[in-house]
Amino acid sequence: MNREKGPLSVTQLNEYLKMLMDGDRVLSDLFVRGEISNLTVARSGHIYFTLKDEMGQLRAVMFRTYADRLRIRLSDGMRVIVHGHVSLYGPTGQYQLYADELQPDGIGTLAMQFEQLKRKLQAEGLFDPERKRPIPPMPTRVGIITSPTGAAIHDMIRVSGRRFPCAELILYPSLVQGAEAAEQLASGIIFFEMTKMVDVIIIGRGGGSAEDLWAFNDEMLARTIADCTVPVISAVGHESDFTICDFVADLRAPTPSAAAELALPDGEALLGWLYESRERLQTAMTKKISAERRMLDALTQSPALLHPERLTEPYRMVLNLAEENLDRAAENAATARREMLLHQCARLEALNPLSVLARGYAVVERDGETLTRAASVAVGDQISVRFADGDIHAVATTGKESV
Repeated sequence: MNREKGPLSVTQLNEYLKMLMDGDRVLSDLFVRGEISNLTVARSGHIYFTLKDEMGQLRAVMFRTYADRLRIRLSDGMRVIVHGHVSLYGPTGQYQLYADELQPDGIGTLAMQFEQLKRKLQAEGLFDPERKRPIPPMPTRVGIITSPTGAAIHDMIRVSGRRFPCAELILYPSLVQGAEAAEQLASGIIFFEMTKMVDVIIIGRGGGSAEDLWAFNDEMLARTIADCTVPVISAVGHESDFTICDFVADLRAPTPSAAAELALPDGEALLGWLYESRERLQTAMTKKISAERRMLDALTQSPALLHPERLTEPYRMVLNLAEENLDRAAENAATARREMLLHQCARLEALNPLSVLARGYAVVERDGETLTRAASVAVGDQISVRFADGDIHAVATTGKESV
């Protein structure tokens, strides 16, 4: 007993042990093999039972959420493999197995490994539909990774030739069973990924035992397929066979023949669609041309095209009226200017000294100076007299005496 901290309560100890169990990596995710005994199905739907073997026993519970998924009927004495986690139940102080999956024993170690890897990759999101790449609708090149001597490649060649013969098939030969098969299959994926020479990849083989198909449950191969940017179709075994490649691939085909069906379009159906499209296009173009021709005929019979001069008649009348108004305005302006000019000329004429001379007056000048008084003229001065019709020169005989 720790004298410094004092004794723990039963609840505190149970909570501490529960925390240790829940944080243990082994106890939080494990498979347990045993025989069912003391089986009880509660009204709530929960299943309580004991797993036992020759040397010990373990209490277990499967809550209704997981029990509803079972596809087998449980009974005492049934040997099973249970997946779940171990934790402590505080009120009783007993640890027990909390089961979430259960299957009959006898499927062997390979099946357990399959379930463990499937659970691991699924938790990482490698099976999520969101990451699946779409298969191209009309690939021109299809990469096939399989045995060059197996029935699968012959089936795919046959289906391809019947369905879409213009597609090119590129085979990457590989082992499909045995210790080295998974590495060769992954190399094929990497080859097509690096070269980008195909539009879609088919990986698979024909049917066989679980051991024969085991190469397609390899984790490295599954991750290689998941990382490939070229869409991958998995076609392993028969329709009832499932492998890890089926879950991680972009599309699962039940058989290699079905993979070729899924990868390639139906050439005959496509050709029929093209013929129908051509006929629909021709019909649509004929209708369009007829409609445009009717519109053109209607336009050619329109008054605007038959008598285009009529379009300008209203504007011609407006133009003529504007021309008349302009002429009238110009004439009025000229008359007004003429009258103003005559008036100014009359005024100028009235101020013209020659007009005064015409009435009998004259201008007397001496040396260019106009003389206005007789007293300014001396006897003997040379003077000029300007009349309206000319000048005369004279010598003053009267006037003041010159000094």
